[in-house]
Amino acid sequence: MNVRRHVVLFRPEVHWNTGNIGRTCLGTGAYLHLIRPLGFSLNEKQVRRAGLDYWSRVRLSVWDSFDIFLQQMRPQKEEIMLFAKKGSRSFWSLSWPRRAFLIFGSETAGLPQSLFSRYPDAVYHIPVLQEVRCLNLSTAVGIVLYESLRTCGLPHGW
Repeated sequence: MNVRRHVVLFRPEVHWNTGNIGRTCLGTGAYLHLIRPLGFSLNEKQVRRAGLDYWSRVRLSVWDSFDIFLQQMRPQKEEIMLFAKKGSRSFWSLSWPRRAFLIFGSETAGLPQSLFSRYPDAVYHIPVLQEVRCLNLSTAVGIVLYESLRTCGLPHGW
């Protein structure tokens, strides 16, 4: 099946989250895109440790800005999904395209309002009980990424 997933981290701040997400991307065949500035150096031992010995095989692109990322990757509007606590719809309501760009904000600031304004119909949330302010970024990425693949009908053990 020709399913492509692109995980986009907008200004990630925590190295171990990025390392864990990289490992998850490798395990699912997804691409990882990081939008600068980063809150850490990709050369840090902690990033490699979180990604274990897989880090060098992660399909990674680092972009100087979101606009440059858009110019180079050329996602269609229907391929863009923003994930934020204030998303108006649950990600369970998504109709997943074959190619999808799953965009997540930084650990402390989230996504900027400019992206919500640019893609108002593409903002989703992961349901959580009120006892929890939010999920860890790497957990959220894993949930959304695997659900997006499951609902595309990928064969067991693809």
